Amino acid sequence: MSNREVVVLSVGGVRFVTRASTLQQFPESRLARMLNDDDREFKLVNGEFFVDRDGTLFSYIMDFLRTLWVSLPTDFSDYQRLKREAEFYGLYPLADLLSQEHLLKPRLEILEVRFSLQEMQAFFRIFGSCSTTVETLAEQITVFTGQQSGQNWNSPFPSQKPLVPVPLERPSHHDMVFQCGTEYSAGDQFVARYVSIKPDNRKLINGTNVLGLLLDTLLKDGFRLISTRTVSSEEKVGCYSFERMKRPAGLTVTANQTPGSSGAAQAKRSQVQKGK
Repeated sequence: MSNREVVVLSVGGVRFVTRASTLQQFPESRLARMLNDDDREFKLVNGEFFVDRDGTLFSYIMDFLRTLWVSLPTDFSDYQRLKREAEFYGLYPLADLLSQEHLLKPRLEILEVRFSLQEMQAFFRIFGSCSTTVETLAEQITVFTGQQSGQNWNSPFPSQKPLVPVPLERPSHHDMVFQCGTEYSAGDQFVARYVSIKPDNRKLINGTNVLGLLLDTLLKDGFRLISTRTVSSEEKVGCYSFERMKRPAGLTVTANQTPGSSGAAQAKRSQVQKGK
């Protein structure tokens, strides 16, 4: 049997087709020994291995064997049951990782947008519980400045001179500050600030328009608006609160781990963020 390239398993009535080499990723596991007829728990019936276990949970076992990657759905909750299945099949690295649910469970991510209108300017401050999300959003937002005379400040572009991009203020890794609109500079000169938010290519100077584009960008990125409130009625500061379930980075393991070895010690967090 060990020389068969394709193996068919029926687990709790659910049929799986895979390569023998996939089942042999962990040589000490029961699935690897099954191919050599070394385990009576697996019955060969009409060319298919039958095992009386949970077929739905076995799909996650197969995904792990094929990728050496542990990444579960955001609504997954059967960590203990899947851990028992991993132990049954002798996949101790997977069982070790599943015993640390905090590494695999999705986390609630909070983001807050504060917006203030003052005369001809609009001020924005964005706070986020995840610094990576704030950093990514900061890379999408660009502020451009330019000067023009007061006689034509309401024109689509501030002057014939090219607009100059300026960096956002970053008080910390978890927030950013920027503004748009116009203000007096000297004499009859105005400083105009435009905001662009990728992938939209427009340069917007009106604060209400920038706010609408920003909120739309967050909604498209998987955030859900949970509340709006006025922080300061005198200063006209509005606050928009968002949340989303953020999938954790997947965990990978090496295929040469032995029974009893610590999956946490040999597992490493992938650098690829999934998940939204």
